[in-house]
Amino acid sequence: MSSRALRRLKGKQRGQEALDLGDLGEELGQAKKNKTQKNLSNIYELVRFIFVKIRGRFARHVNLSAKQYAEVLYLMATVSSKQWWSLLCLKEDVADDDIDALLKTIEDTNGQTLQSEHSGGSDGRSPIYVEHRNLNPETELKRYFGARAVLGDQRYSPRQRQRQYHRTTWMTVPKEPWPRFSRPGISMSLVQSKEGLHYFTFEHSRDYQQVQFKFMDAVDSMNNNNILTLLLTNPYHIDSLLQLSDVCRIHEDPEMARELIERALYSFECSFHPLFSLTSGTCRLDFLRPENRAFYLALYKHMMFLENRGCPRTALEYCKLILSLDPESDPFCMLLLIDFLALRSREYHSIIRLYQDWEEHRNLSQLPNFAFSAALCHFHLSQEDETKQEEREKHRQSADRLLQHALIMFPGLLTPLLDLCTVQPDAAVAAHAFFGPKSQIGQSPALAELTSLYVGRTHLLWREGGVLLWLEEYPLVEDGLNKRKQRYQSAPRAIHRHVLLSEIKEATSFLPLDVTTQPGMGFDPLPPLDSVTSYTRPERPQVGATDTSTLSLFFRSLLPSFNLQGGPRPEEEQEVAQAGRELYPEVNRLMVAMRDVLANIQFQEPPRDDHPDRDEEEWN
Repeated sequence: MSSRALRRLKGKQRGQEALDLGDLGEELGQAKKNKTQKNLSNIYELVRFIFVKIRGRFARHVNLSAKQYAEVLYLMATVSSKQWWSLLCLKEDVADDDIDALLKTIEDTNGQTLQSEHSGGSDGRSPIYVEHRNLNPETELKRYFGARAVLGDQRYSPRQRQRQYHRTTWMTVPKEPWPRFSRPGISMSLVQSKEGLHYFTFEHSRDYQQVQFKFMDAVDSMNNNNILTLLLTNPYHIDSLLQLSDVCRIHEDPEMARELIERALYSFECSFHPLFSLTSGTCRLDFLRPENRAFYLALYKHMMFLENRGCPRTALEYCKLILSLDPESDPFCMLLLIDFLALRSREYHSIIRLYQDWEEHRNLSQLPNFAFSAALCHFHLSQEDETKQEEREKHRQSADRLLQHALIMFPGLLTPLLDLCTVQPDAAVAAHAFFGPKSQIGQSPALAELTSLYVGRTHLLWREGGVLLWLEEYPLVEDGLNKRKQRYQSAPRAIHRHVLLSEIKEATSFLPLDVTTQPGMGFDPLPPLDSVTSYTRPERPQVGATDTSTLSLFFRSLLPSFNLQGGPRPEEEQEVAQAGRELYPEVNRLMVAMRDVLANIQFQEPPRDDHPDRDEEEWN
């Protein structure tokens, strides 16, 4: 037997021995002496090593009893690795009263984890359950192209040994040119915990508030160079990253736009509270607070970049993450998008389960996208060869029934869908009073907004089959007419916000005037009317009052030369014409310069010790 096998067997035997609390102090002393040792033979040595680090951190502020030490060690032997590192990332200002609450939280979380493991695996999970591995687009790309094609020679590059150290995160992978993260002024605090839910909020320090005021001044100046200058001195300022990302996207530089959003998410994740979890489904963020809305917007933009990149499965995971942060109010209306991403990633069972579980309390069948997408999911499952014949017949029957209800409930969706699918409808269908032009005219603006949004987004998915010809009977026509009159009188503000972010022209044309004429900015689109502000911007002298629309203010924040009301004076017509001819080259030169600055900026780092056991207290 080799020496490696003997050491492994010895480690297993030690792991099977009972934990003697009387020898706890002696073992902790040995672990402290050997804390720089890398090779830990089993899980108990790893737990003891981590516990010693936590004990040393707590000892500076609190006095733990031997019983509490024993409880921490016992709980850490059974919790997940994510909770280990959450404990390592605890802030320094821990009070005595927080220790018992922390132990209770770990114990409750451990109990829920064990219960979910014994309840049957993924079947007992929530339909919007989020997995860490699916938040990384490389996981999906490896599934399509293989690990070698995705990673290439990155793992074997000599530069990996000399690269700058960045904190490991779940949502993003830090890149080499990024500056080192050093507390930009954003933190997360636990507001309250009730009924098994934990309510968190992001907070801005005084220094960060001053940077935020400078950012608002830069936006008011209508000069993107001022925002770029602010970002050079504050490389992780969230709103500057979001605003410049929109500028790069409008000027057709999606790579730089995506990288700026990833940097914003990296800043957010480095500021997470130790108890905040992306996958637990019990963490909530109040959308009424502007500090939290930036996190929602960064997640949404990152999700759309992933979908455009060809990673619909990863985008679906971020969609579920956004929905899990506030499933009751759903401020970005992720329920209008999650079915599309599930269809694109062929996650048919997940959308059917969500439809079945949430129908009772959310009435998902009253949304056009779920009414049609649920039928389409059953139809695709009925076409799979690996499915049993009996199951295929059941799925086909469910698809027929759901499609019939969808067409009866939303008849105005059929004609626009056929037009975008370049399909000529049957003469009987085109001439029918229920599906003809009268169905389009009789729709309320709110319902027209929803149907046009779904048609513009998913019409390509309906070209694969003739599911729109399934309708055979109309027994519920009158019932569907009454429901449309009662439930689609006006759309909530969250739907208008979703339509603005979707940028689907078929849907934006149905936005009401009170939305299109309301002032707004790209870094905070259509904020809620009852927004909660934790601090206010100091008053500044008003240069001139203007009455502008949301669209004009948005372009003013992106394009300095955009002016909706100011027309040229007669004596300056020739100068304006000459400036118009020179505008396009100037904008191109500005974008090239901005890309060069963002791509080649180098930050001088202080000399650091490259010891493998680096102290991570600076992150807490």
